[in-house]
Amino acid sequence: MAEPTAGTTDVQELSYEAAREELVEVVRRLEAGGTTLEESLALWERGELLATACQRWLDGARERLDAALEGDQEQDD
Repeated sequence: MAEPTAGTTDVQELSYEAAREELVEVVRRLEAGGTTLEESLALWERGELLATACQRWLDGARERLDAALEGDQEQDD
């Protein structure tokens, strides 16, 4: 029987790219079906954690970009 999740690494330790790649794999496995209810629930929970981690990465990147743009505007003034 296959492992219920695509990975066991703590989500907080993953880079954005690694979390996104694993999330894509989780979605693929859920869409393919053929897993037990327990496996599906474990995949769903892992996917939720991965999606949250990806969103945090994106939010952090947006904040850094906004701060950099704000700094550029202050230098232009």
